[in-house]
Amino acid sequence: MDNTTDSSKPVADKYNVEAAEILANEAQHLPIAEATPIYEQLLTLFPTAAKFWKQYVEAHMAINNDDATKQIFSRCLLICLQIPLWRCYIRFIRKVNDKKGVEGQEETRKAFDFMLNYVGADIASGPVWMEYIAFLKSLPALNSQEESHRMTTVRKAYQKAIVTPTHHIEQLWKEYENFENSVSRQLAKGLISEYQPKYTSARAVYRERKKYVEEIDWNMLAVPPTGSAKATFCIFEEGQWMAWKRLLAFEKGNPQRIDTVSSNKRIIFTYEQCLMYLYHYPDIWYDYATWHAKGGSIDAAIKVFQRSLKALPDSEMLRYAYAELEESRGAIQAAKKIYESLLGDGVSTTALAHIQFIRFLRRTEGVEAARKYFLDARKSPNCTYHVYIAYAMMTFCLDKDPKMAHNVFEAGLKRFMHEPVYILEYADFLTRLNDDQNIRALFERALSSLPPDESVEVWKKFTQFEQTYGDLASMLKVEQRRKEALSGTGEDGTSALESSLQDVISRYSFMELWPCSSKDLDHLAREEWLSKNINKKVEKSLLPNGTSLLDKVSTGITNISAMSTKVVYPDTSKMVIYDPTLNPGAGTNALDEILKATPPALTAFLSNLPNVEGPTPNVDIVLSICLQSDLPTAQSGKIGTPAQLPTGPARSTSEISGSSKSHHMPSASSFKPTGRRQHGKRKELDRQEDDDTATVQSQPLPQDAFRIRQFHKARASSTSQTGSVSYGSAFSGDLSGSTG
Repeated sequence: MDNTTDSSKPVADKYNVEAAEILANEAQHLPIAEATPIYEQLLTLFPTAAKFWKQYVEAHMAINNDDATKQIFSRCLLICLQIPLWRCYIRFIRKVNDKKGVEGQEETRKAFDFMLNYVGADIASGPVWMEYIAFLKSLPALNSQEESHRMTTVRKAYQKAIVTPTHHIEQLWKEYENFENSVSRQLAKGLISEYQPKYTSARAVYRERKKYVEEIDWNMLAVPPTGSAKATFCIFEEGQWMAWKRLLAFEKGNPQRIDTVSSNKRIIFTYEQCLMYLYHYPDIWYDYATWHAKGGSIDAAIKVFQRSLKALPDSEMLRYAYAELEESRGAIQAAKKIYESLLGDGVSTTALAHIQFIRFLRRTEGVEAARKYFLDARKSPNCTYHVYIAYAMMTFCLDKDPKMAHNVFEAGLKRFMHEPVYILEYADFLTRLNDDQNIRALFERALSSLPPDESVEVWKKFTQFEQTYGDLASMLKVEQRRKEALSGTGEDGTSALESSLQDVISRYSFMELWPCSSKDLDHLAREEWLSKNINKKVEKSLLPNGTSLLDKVSTGITNISAMSTKVVYPDTSKMVIYDPTLNPGAGTNALDEILKATPPALTAFLSNLPNVEGPTPNVDIVLSICLQSDLPTAQSGKIGTPAQLPTGPARSTSEISGSSKSHHMPSASSFKPTGRRQHGKRKELDRQEDDDTATVQSQPLPQDAFRIRQFHKARASSTSQTGSVSYGSAFSGDLSGSTG
């Protein structure tokens, strides 16, 4: 980062945050004489960087340069509402007034009041309040009257602190309770009960405010927005912008329900802090000014606009907004000065500035003032065709003077005959006058001078005019002339000269009304595209990779549908909700392959798992099954084959769910591979279930895991309705019943 601040440098180089941080760190280790120009350079680029101001002022404080310190504080305090910088200020004030006795104590107290008036609402201002209260308590009291006054002052400070949402609000409340009890227990009871609800409300607001404050990067330097959504740093910028917007919206809602004056003071404080970091964002300045204006503080809004123009002198948006505010309150001369500042020296004046000033003069000073300025503005080298169009239409629509408007268009035509947009606007104006003769003359004059590649839109307008207002002969004649003039600009060559059905559609359509369906439009567009590529298809029928050119053609046609004026929607009347039970074999092939490759031991374990609701099973149940299961040993050569896994057509889910109501579900044994039977209660239960379900054992079982789990679920539901179930039951996930 060099020692220049040339405005011609790119913004990314000029506001190099990393280079600025390095330079600031280097300045800390330099003598003050060498560090001063570095700090001044940094603060010119980052005037709201509180940490740079703090380093700068501390460097002067270290050598006891009080005059320079005071000057620096006067430059930075009111634009940098940051607690560390302000605490540095109060430390300097206390040091200066430490040996001045009563007079010095009074100066220090005023400095504390001054500081708390500006940053007392900061969420991090708790230590400042505590330091202020400690200072008040340390003041000497020579008599009872002074002691009473000191206690009253301390009480007021506490009462302000405990209703301010800060990080130290709970600690301040405890100190306040102790203070009141130390003064008078009888008086303390009433005061504490009075301020308890206020403190509770402030504490609740603090907790909410803290969520918004934690999203803000308080070490961020104010740099202009990058404006690139792809940049990584832009994502960070947008995040900070959103965080400040949320905090401002929170404060504007007055969550603590305090009085309007106090609420507005907090909002102002939040805006001022926001501008420390979003200093180059015009929308923040505009929001701040309009918030003042809506609240009736026009003077405050004007001051914000004036500050914004110092921060962003090249922002035309803010100048127009500022001029609008002045004009709306009747300050015409003040608004005129702002418009004149946009005009500058006349050499670099933009066409938009000319147009807006003409409109302003027409509104405020009348027709003659606007005409006089237009006559001067058209002599400017920066006067474009936009100025002629704007003034001509203003004369026609506002002054009701079509003759003057026609003269303005004709005067501009001598300079801007080569501008297709100007020709089209002039043609629209003549159309409003129903002057078809001059419209045709205008098109003929323009098309005779414009090159073919720049006359496409003019030919299109001419054709539309004849299709709307001309007879059939003139209509066909202009269309043919258009094709001949533009035939050399396209790839289709002579094919553009041939008549097509699309010409008929163009002639007999109106607005969104077409003499054919959207399907016909798509079909014709496809045919037109194919006709343009017909030669390419003959020359090279196959691509190098063996793909037919027709495939390439069909791929390119996907964009042709955009040529249709209507959106073609799918026929939703034949759409159905996906249901795997409608096609039992669909989607099960992959699962069948998985089951075939599953070892028998794993198949047995999976079949014993209970049905669970949610992604996480009960660990105790799974462990119980593992301990009680007698898993078979896989035989060599049959690792990939499940042991006795039933096969057959799968039953639908509806059949499974319905059978749980009217039939017994198959027992757990039907899902188990071959192996030794379990003993004890589990053996007896299995035998009982085998007897109960003998009538349905012959039914084929599902093959895929989804339907197996459906069996599990239905089995669990059926078992829970029949009575007590063992904790380690193979299918039931219920924990109720006997655990024996």
